[in-house]
Amino acid sequence: MTKILPSNGPTIPVCIAGERRCPPEDVGGPSGDQDFLDVISQPGQEEFAHLRNWAGGTFFAEQFDLKAVNGVFQRMRSPAKRRK
Repeated sequence: MTKILPSNGPTIPVCIAGERRCPPEDVGGPSGDQDFLDVISQPGQEEFAHLRNWAGGTFFAEQFDLKAVNGVFQRMRSPAKRRK
């Protein structure tokens, strides 16, 4: 997030751009993500098939799906307004 704009009404977050796909759940933090990417980018690696299957099949790290990200935001509940 780089900027929050003021609003008079209820709002939801909107993503206007992004880079790369998020890592799989429980990948093990930044170092686990790097290890995962190292293996998944080399089909000859011993753990390639296992990690690909664990990640749900084909995994394209450079892929970014703006529509999917905003779909998640649409399903999020708006925070309750604070009473003054």
